[in-house]
Amino acid sequence: MLSTRDLVLCALFAALLGGLGMAPPIPLGFLPVPITAQTLGVMLAGTILGAKRGGIAALLFVLLVAAGLPLLAGGRGGIGVLMGPTGGFVLSWPVGAFVTGWLAERFATTANPIRLFAVSVLGGILVVYAGGIPWLWLVAGLPIDKAVFGSLAFVPGDLIKAGIAAVAASGVRRAGILPIHA
Repeated sequence: MLSTRDLVLCALFAALLGGLGMAPPIPLGFLPVPITAQTLGVMLAGTILGAKRGGIAALLFVLLVAAGLPLLAGGRGGIGVLMGPTGGFVLSWPVGAFVTGWLAERFATTANPIRLFAVSVLGGILVVYAGGIPWLWLVAGLPIDKAVFGSLAFVPGDLIKAGIAAVAASGVRRAGILPIHA
């Protein structure tokens, strides 16, 4: 059972994901998936809220998108978007936030930004890519090698987002505002 505080935090981080969608997407001409700021929210949800609350926050966001709210970068939303080429990445966000939080709860229990960076990379990048790349291959009909190598264009930006998430989560933890095991 989630407390009122937990529900508010989940809603707040779902809103954060939506807010990060206000940054315009950067289209890549060779792949039908744009660069967005929203995976930063996935990493922040996991590193700050932990597995359960982070996963629920990202799941709430995906459900709102599925309901048609235009919360994805570029003002997109709806089932059609989730079933399109970018859908695998978006549908992987709750799992990515959960895994990031789970790893943070076990291996990054302090405000150590290096450990928080590592768990952000593992959960917020690798898990999301593991869901997004096969989906891209199946739905967009891209050859798997093009889907994999095309997705490498996202890695530099995602590593920067992982660094931002690590620094932000480290600051929140040092301040003692949100204990991850709450």
